[in-house]
Amino acid sequence: MIDIHSHILPGVDDGAQSMEESVKMAEAAVEEGITAIVATPHHNNGEFENYKHNILIQVDELNRVLEERNIPLDVLPGQETRLYGSMLQGLQKDEILTINGDSSYVFVEFPHDQIPHYATNLFYNLQMEGYQPIIVHPERNRIIQENPNILYSFIKNGAFSQITAASITGHHGKTVNKLSYQLIEANLTHLIASDAHNTKKRSFYMRKAFDEISKEYGQAITYQFMENAHYVIENQTMATNPPEHIKKKKIFGLF
Repeated sequence: MIDIHSHILPGVDDGAQSMEESVKMAEAAVEEGITAIVATPHHNNGEFENYKHNILIQVDELNRVLEERNIPLDVLPGQETRLYGSMLQGLQKDEILTINGDSSYVFVEFPHDQIPHYATNLFYNLQMEGYQPIIVHPERNRIIQENPNILYSFIKNGAFSQITAASITGHHGKTVNKLSYQLIEANLTHLIASDAHNTKKRSFYMRKAFDEISKEYGQAITYQFMENAHYVIENQTMATNPPEHIKKKKIFGLF
C-alpha cells in the first residue's frame, strides 16, 4: 500500500516534531501495511515554508535513519502547497515539489474556509504547462461542504482530488464523513491518503478506510484507489470515471 500524503518529516511543520516521532510514525505506517509513503510537508500556508531543495535533503536523511533501524518503509518526496497566485512560477523556479519529485502531479491545498477566485485560471495554466493538480482533502473545505458541485467544476476541467482516510472513518465528524462518501459515489475523488501528522489523534487509518470502502462499494473501487496511488508516484495516468453532479436533495441531511 502507498500513502501519498503525510507529515512524517521531523520538525518541519505541524507533523512529527522529532526524528523519534518520525520513526514511530514509520513503524505505525508499516503496521498499516504501507510500504511507501510520500512526505508532504506544508508549504506557503502562512505558517510553514518548506522548499523543494530542503525537503529532498530531509527525505534522504529520514530514509537513512529508517534503513539503519531496519524499518521497511520507503519515504518519497512531496509537498502540500497552499494555493497562491504565482504557484506556476514557483514550480518553474524549482521551489515547489511534485509528487515523488519528478512526476507531473502536484498537491494543491485550499484555505479551510475559502477557494481563491483565481483557482480555475491557475489550474488551467498549470495544466497547460503539463502539471496535474491534485486537490487535497476537499471534503474538509467549508465552501465545498456548502456546495460540493464547486469541486465538480474543477474535476470536470481535469483536476483530481484526494480524500483523507480519517474522513472515511468518521474521525473528522459526520458532515465530512457523509460528504466523503458522496464524493466517491459521484466520481469526484481519485485517491485516499492518510494526511497523518502523528500516531495519536491524526494517525493513518488507511486499512480501516479501505475496509469501509470495500464494504460499501466492493473490492474493485478499493483497488482502483490503491492503484491510483501507484500511478501517481510512477507518473502514469490515473484510473478515473466521469464526474457527476451531487444532487442537492442528497445533501440536505448533512447541514
